[in-house]
Amino acid sequence: MTGDRRDDPTLPGAAAEPLRRAAPGVHGNAAGLVPGLTPAQAAGAIERVLLEGLDPEATPARSAMPVPAGELLLMPAASAGYAGVKIAGVAPDNPARGLPRITGSYLLLDGPTLQPVALLDGAALTALRTPAVTAVALSRLADPEAAHLVLFGAGPQAYGHLDALLAVRPLSRVTVVARRTAPAEELARYARARGLEAAVGTADAVAEADLVVCCTTARTPLFDGALVPDRAVVAAVGSHEPEAREVDAVLVGRAELYVEARSAALREAGDLLMAGVTGADRLWNLAELVRGEAPVPTGRPRFFKSVGMAWQDLAVAAQVHRAGA
Repeated sequence: MTGDRRDDPTLPGAAAEPLRRAAPGVHGNAAGLVPGLTPAQAAGAIERVLLEGLDPEATPARSAMPVPAGELLLMPAASAGYAGVKIAGVAPDNPARGLPRITGSYLLLDGPTLQPVALLDGAALTALRTPAVTAVALSRLADPEAAHLVLFGAGPQAYGHLDALLAVRPLSRVTVVARRTAPAEELARYARARGLEAAVGTADAVAEADLVVCCTTARTPLFDGALVPDRAVVAAVGSHEPEAREVDAVLVGRAELYVEARSAALREAGDLLMAGVTGADRLWNLAELVRGEAPVPTGRPRFFKSVGMAWQDLAVAAQVHRAGA
Protein backbone atom coordinates (compact mmCIF):
# COMPACT_ATOMS: atom_id res chain seq x y z
CA MET A 1 0.00 0.00 0.00
CA THR A 2 3.01 2.28 -0.24
CA GLY A 3 2.04 5.64 -1.69
CA ASP A 4 -1.65 5.51 -0.77
CA ARG A 5 -3.09 8.01 1.63
CA ARG A 6 -2.75 5.64 4.58
CA ASP A 7 0.91 6.71 4.66
CA ASP A 8 -0.63 9.65 6.54
CA PRO A 9 -2.24 8.06 9.65
CA THR A 10 -4.32 11.18 10.25
CA LEU A 11 -6.34 10.54 7.09
CA PRO A 12 -8.91 7.79 6.43
CA GLY A 13 -7.61 4.68 4.73
CA ALA A 14 -8.42 3.53 1.26
CA ALA A 15 -10.88 0.73 0.57
CA ALA A 16 -9.84 -2.46 2.27
CA GLU A 17 -7.93 -5.08 0.33
CA PRO A 18 -8.46 -8.82 0.79
CA LEU A 19 -7.07 -10.26 4.00
CA ARG A 20 -3.39 -11.21 3.74
CA ARG A 21 -1.45 -13.32 6.21
CA ALA A 22 2.11 -12.54 7.26
CA ALA A 23 3.52 -15.87 8.39
CA PRO A 24 6.00 -16.26 11.24
CA GLY A 25 9.66 -16.32 10.30
CA VAL A 26 12.29 -18.87 11.14
CA HIS A 27 15.22 -16.82 12.42
CA GLY A 28 16.18 -15.95 15.99
CA ASN A 29 16.53 -12.25 15.29
CA ALA A 30 13.53 -9.95 15.03
CA ALA A 31 14.48 -8.72 11.56
CA GLY A 32 13.67 -12.17 10.18
CA LEU A 33 10.32 -12.50 11.92
CA VAL A 34 8.22 -9.92 10.06
CA PRO A 35 9.30 -10.00 6.41
CA GLY A 36 9.95 -6.69 4.70
CA LEU A 37 10.29 -4.47 7.79
CA THR A 38 13.68 -3.62 9.28
CA PRO A 39 14.27 -2.69 12.93
CA ALA A 40 14.96 0.88 11.83
CA GLN A 41 11.63 1.03 9.97
CA ALA A 42 9.79 -0.34 13.00
CA ALA A 43 11.41 2.27 15.23
CA GLY A 44 10.49 4.93 12.69
CA ALA A 45 6.84 3.84 12.82
CA ILE A 46 6.80 4.19 16.63
CA GLU A 47 8.50 7.56 16.50
CA ARG A 48 6.24 8.87 13.76
CA VAL A 49 2.94 8.29 15.55
CA LEU A 50 4.28 10.02 18.65
CA LEU A 51 5.55 13.02 16.71
CA GLU A 52 2.16 13.25 15.00
CA GLY A 53 0.45 13.67 18.34
CA LEU A 54 -0.53 10.26 19.72
CA ASP A 55 -1.09 10.49 23.48
CA PRO A 56 -0.01 7.20 25.10
CA GLU A 57 -1.94 8.12 28.26
CA ALA A 58 -5.24 8.01 26.36
CA THR A 59 -4.81 4.65 24.63
CA PRO A 60 -6.73 1.50 25.66
CA ALA A 61 -5.48 -0.66 28.51
CA ARG A 62 -4.46 -4.27 28.05
CA SER A 63 -6.95 -6.92 29.16
CA ALA A 64 -5.41 -9.95 30.84
CA MET A 65 -7.09 -13.20 31.80
CA PRO A 66 -5.46 -16.09 33.68
CA VAL A 67 -5.84 -19.41 31.85
CA PRO A 68 -4.57 -22.89 32.80
CA ALA A 69 -1.48 -22.58 30.56
CA GLY A 70 -0.59 -19.04 31.64
CA GLU A 71 -2.15 -15.77 30.57
CA LEU A 72 -4.32 -14.58 27.67
CA LEU A 73 -3.90 -10.95 26.60
CA LEU A 74 -6.22 -8.80 24.49
CA MET A 75 -4.75 -5.56 23.11
CA PRO A 76 -6.96 -3.36 20.86
CA ALA A 77 -6.04 0.00 19.33
CA ALA A 78 -7.34 2.31 16.58
CA SER A 79 -6.33 5.33 14.52
CA ALA A 80 -8.03 7.05 11.60
CA GLY A 81 -6.29 4.83 9.06
CA TYR A 82 -6.29 1.47 10.82
CA ALA A 83 -7.65 -0.49 13.75
CA GLY A 84 -6.29 -3.71 15.13
CA VAL A 85 -6.20 -6.19 17.96
CA LYS A 86 -3.57 -8.58 19.22
CA ILE A 87 -4.62 -11.76 20.98
CA ALA A 88 -1.53 -13.11 22.69
CA GLY A 89 -0.84 -16.03 24.97
CA VAL A 90 1.96 -16.11 27.53
CA ALA A 91 2.75 -19.76 28.25
CA PRO A 92 5.67 -20.06 30.71
CA ASP A 93 6.07 -23.82 30.17
CA ASN A 94 6.36 -23.59 26.39
CA PRO A 95 10.16 -23.15 26.15
CA ALA A 96 10.64 -26.51 27.86
CA ARG A 97 8.49 -28.00 25.09
CA GLY A 98 10.56 -26.31 22.39
CA LEU A 99 7.76 -23.79 21.73
CA PRO A 100 7.70 -19.97 21.98
CA ARG A 101 6.74 -18.50 25.35
CA ILE A 102 4.62 -15.84 23.60
CA THR A 103 2.02 -16.93 21.02
CA GLY A 104 -0.89 -15.34 19.21
CA SER A 105 -2.07 -13.36 16.19
CA TYR A 106 -2.63 -9.76 15.18
CA LEU A 107 -5.69 -8.80 13.12
CA LEU A 108 -5.28 -5.51 11.23
CA LEU A 109 -8.43 -3.74 10.01
CA ASP A 110 -9.00 -0.90 7.60
CA GLY A 111 -9.87 2.14 9.72
CA PRO A 112 -12.86 3.62 7.86
CA THR A 113 -14.55 0.30 6.99
CA LEU A 114 -13.24 -2.05 9.72
CA GLN A 115 -12.70 -4.70 7.06
CA PRO A 116 -9.83 -7.11 7.87
CA VAL A 117 -6.78 -6.47 5.70
CA ALA A 118 -3.98 -8.53 7.27
CA LEU A 119 -3.31 -11.25 9.81
CA LEU A 120 0.16 -11.19 11.33
CA ASP A 121 1.98 -13.55 13.64
CA GLY A 122 1.53 -12.06 17.10
CA ALA A 123 4.81 -13.29 18.58
CA ALA A 124 6.73 -12.04 15.55
CA LEU A 125 5.10 -8.63 15.83
CA THR A 126 5.92 -8.45 19.54
CA ALA A 127 9.53 -9.44 18.85
CA LEU A 128 9.80 -6.53 16.40
CA ARG A 129 7.86 -3.75 18.12
CA THR A 130 9.25 -4.13 21.65
CA PRO A 131 12.87 -3.57 20.56
CA ALA A 132 11.68 -0.73 18.33
CA VAL A 133 10.18 1.05 21.33
CA THR A 134 13.38 0.57 23.32
CA ALA A 135 15.46 1.84 20.41
CA VAL A 136 13.38 5.01 20.17
CA ALA A 137 13.85 5.68 23.88
CA LEU A 138 17.54 4.81 24.09
CA SER A 139 18.41 6.80 20.98
CA ARG A 140 17.49 9.85 23.07
CA LEU A 141 18.63 8.72 26.51
CA ALA A 142 22.06 7.23 25.76
CA ASP A 143 25.25 9.23 25.93
CA PRO A 144 26.44 10.12 22.40
CA GLU A 145 29.64 8.13 23.03
CA ALA A 146 27.83 5.05 24.39
CA ALA A 147 29.47 1.95 22.93
CA HIS A 148 29.22 -0.93 25.45
CA LEU A 149 25.91 -2.78 25.75
CA VAL A 150 25.27 -5.26 28.56
CA LEU A 151 22.40 -7.45 27.41
CA PHE A 152 20.51 -9.66 29.86
CA GLY A 153 18.76 -12.59 28.19
CA ALA A 154 19.41 -14.72 25.10
CA GLY A 155 15.95 -15.25 23.62
CA PRO A 156 14.17 -13.61 20.66
CA GLN A 157 13.83 -10.28 22.48
CA ALA A 158 17.58 -10.16 23.12
CA TYR A 159 18.32 -10.71 19.43
CA GLY A 160 15.70 -8.15 18.49
CA HIS A 161 17.10 -5.56 20.88
CA LEU A 162 20.62 -6.05 19.59
CA ASP A 163 19.45 -5.54 16.01
CA ALA A 164 17.28 -2.54 16.90
CA LEU A 165 19.97 -0.79 18.94
CA LEU A 166 22.53 -1.32 16.18
CA ALA A 167 20.11 0.50 13.89
CA VAL A 168 20.18 3.62 16.08
CA ARG A 169 23.45 3.47 18.07
CA PRO A 170 27.13 3.03 17.02
CA LEU A 171 27.83 0.14 19.40
CA SER A 172 31.21 -1.57 19.46
CA ARG A 173 31.00 -4.01 22.38
CA VAL A 174 28.37 -6.39 23.80
CA THR A 175 28.40 -8.43 26.99
CA VAL A 176 25.72 -11.13 27.13
CA VAL A 177 24.44 -12.24 30.54
CA ALA A 178 22.08 -15.21 30.59
CA ARG A 179 21.14 -18.17 32.81
CA ARG A 180 22.29 -20.77 30.30
CA THR A 181 25.75 -20.73 28.77
CA ALA A 182 24.97 -22.22 25.35
CA PRO A 183 22.29 -19.66 24.31
CA ALA A 184 24.48 -16.86 25.67
CA GLU A 185 27.44 -18.04 23.58
CA GLU A 186 25.19 -18.30 20.52
CA LEU A 187 24.02 -14.70 20.93
CA ALA A 188 27.62 -13.56 21.43
CA ARG A 189 28.58 -15.28 18.16
CA TYR A 190 25.68 -13.53 16.45
CA ALA A 191 26.93 -10.19 17.78
CA ARG A 192 30.44 -10.91 16.56
CA ALA A 193 29.02 -11.69 13.13
CA ARG A 194 27.50 -8.20 13.24
CA GLY A 195 31.00 -6.75 13.68
CA LEU A 196 30.97 -6.27 17.45
CA GLU A 197 33.37 -7.30 20.16
CA ALA A 198 31.22 -9.72 22.14
CA ALA A 199 31.60 -12.04 25.12
CA VAL A 200 29.54 -13.81 27.75
CA GLY A 201 29.80 -12.19 31.17
CA THR A 202 28.24 -11.86 34.60
CA ALA A 203 25.88 -9.35 36.15
CA ASP A 204 28.79 -7.31 37.50
CA ALA A 205 29.47 -6.23 33.90
CA VAL A 206 26.92 -3.43 34.42
CA ALA A 207 29.70 -1.53 36.25
CA GLU A 208 31.37 -0.96 32.85
CA ALA A 209 28.22 -0.49 30.79
CA ASP A 210 27.03 2.45 28.75
CA LEU A 211 23.71 0.73 28.03
CA VAL A 212 21.99 -2.07 29.93
CA VAL A 213 18.99 -3.87 28.43
CA CYS A 214 17.04 -6.50 30.35
CA CYS A 215 14.98 -8.94 28.22
CA THR A 216 14.29 -11.76 30.65
CA THR A 217 11.51 -13.52 32.49
CA ALA A 218 13.15 -12.73 35.84
CA ARG A 219 10.91 -11.84 38.75
CA THR A 220 13.69 -10.55 41.00
CA PRO A 221 16.46 -8.00 40.25
CA LEU A 222 19.20 -9.14 37.90
CA PHE A 223 22.02 -6.92 39.20
CA ASP A 224 23.04 -4.46 41.91
CA GLY A 225 21.75 -1.05 40.89
CA ALA A 226 24.54 0.68 42.80
CA LEU A 227 27.03 -0.64 40.21
CA VAL A 228 25.44 1.17 37.25
CA PRO A 229 27.54 4.20 36.22
CA ASP A 230 25.96 7.65 36.23
CA ARG A 231 26.58 7.86 32.47
CA ALA A 232 24.54 4.72 31.73
CA VAL A 233 20.99 4.18 30.52
CA VAL A 234 19.05 1.05 31.52
CA ALA A 235 15.98 -0.44 29.84
CA ALA A 236 13.81 -3.24 31.25
CA VAL A 237 11.25 -4.89 28.98
CA GLY A 238 10.75 -8.39 30.37
CA SER A 239 7.61 -8.01 32.47
CA HIS A 240 4.21 -6.33 32.52
CA GLU A 241 3.32 -7.68 35.96
CA PRO A 242 3.18 -5.57 39.14
CA GLU A 243 4.81 -8.41 41.11
CA ALA A 244 7.83 -8.94 38.82
CA ARG A 245 10.93 -6.82 38.25
CA GLU A 246 14.33 -6.98 36.60
CA VAL A 247 15.94 -4.00 38.39
CA ASP A 248 16.17 -3.11 42.06
CA ALA A 249 14.98 -0.18 44.14
CA VAL A 250 18.52 1.19 44.34
CA LEU A 251 18.64 1.85 40.58
CA VAL A 252 15.09 3.24 40.53
CA GLY A 253 15.95 5.60 43.38
CA ARG A 254 19.08 6.87 41.60
CA ALA A 255 17.66 7.21 38.11
CA GLU A 256 15.59 9.60 36.05
CA LEU A 257 12.53 7.54 35.10
CA TYR A 258 10.88 7.14 31.70
CA VAL A 259 7.91 4.96 30.68
CA GLU A 260 5.69 4.46 27.64
CA ALA A 261 2.75 5.91 29.56
CA ARG A 262 2.40 6.83 33.21
CA SER A 263 -1.05 5.24 33.33
CA ALA A 264 0.23 1.87 32.07
CA ALA A 265 3.35 1.91 34.24
CA LEU A 266 1.40 2.59 37.42
CA ARG A 267 -0.80 -0.44 36.63
CA GLU A 268 1.79 -2.92 35.44
CA ALA A 269 5.45 -1.91 35.96
CA GLY A 270 6.66 -4.02 38.86
CA ASP A 271 10.17 -2.57 38.49
CA LEU A 272 8.73 0.78 39.57
CA LEU A 273 5.86 -0.26 41.84
CA MET A 274 8.00 -2.63 43.91
CA ALA A 275 10.54 0.17 44.34
CA GLY A 276 7.88 2.42 45.86
CA VAL A 277 6.96 4.53 42.83
CA THR A 278 3.22 5.04 43.23
CA GLY A 279 2.63 8.44 41.65
CA ALA A 280 3.11 9.98 38.24
CA ASP A 281 5.24 12.90 39.40
CA ARG A 282 8.58 11.08 38.88
CA LEU A 283 7.72 9.65 35.46
CA TRP A 284 8.22 11.02 31.94
CA ASN A 285 6.37 9.31 29.12
CA LEU A 286 7.73 8.32 25.73
CA ALA A 287 5.83 10.99 23.81
CA GLU A 288 7.36 13.70 26.00
CA LEU A 289 10.80 12.20 25.44
CA VAL A 290 10.39 11.96 21.66
CA ARG A 291 9.05 15.51 21.40
CA GLY A 292 11.93 16.90 23.45
CA GLU A 293 9.79 17.84 26.45
CA ALA A 294 11.46 15.51 28.98
CA PRO A 295 14.82 16.30 30.60
CA VAL A 296 17.74 13.93 29.98
CA PRO A 297 20.23 14.48 32.82
CA THR A 298 23.81 13.28 32.45
CA GLY A 299 24.76 13.17 36.14
CA ARG A 300 22.59 10.17 37.01
CA PRO A 301 21.44 6.98 35.29
CA ARG A 302 18.39 7.06 33.05
CA PHE A 303 15.93 4.15 33.36
CA PHE A 304 13.31 3.27 30.73
CA LYS A 305 10.66 0.76 31.74
CA SER A 306 8.51 -0.79 29.01
CA VAL A 307 5.41 -2.92 29.59
CA GLY A 308 4.19 -3.05 25.97
CA MET A 309 1.11 -1.22 24.70
CA ALA A 310 -1.46 -1.82 21.97
CA TRP A 311 -0.77 1.42 20.10
CA GLN A 312 2.77 0.15 19.41
CA ASP A 313 1.46 -3.05 17.80
CA LEU A 314 -0.87 -1.01 15.62
CA ALA A 315 1.85 1.40 14.52
CA VAL A 316 4.19 -1.40 13.45
CA ALA A 317 1.47 -3.64 11.95
CA ALA A 318 0.22 -0.72 9.86
CA GLN A 319 3.76 -0.09 8.64
CA VAL A 320 4.14 -3.78 7.75
CA HIS A 321 0.94 -3.56 5.71
CA ARG A 322 1.93 -0.33 3.99
CA ALA A 323 5.29 -1.87 3.09
CA GLY A 324 3.50 -4.81 1.46
CA ALA A 325 5.04 -7.40 3.78
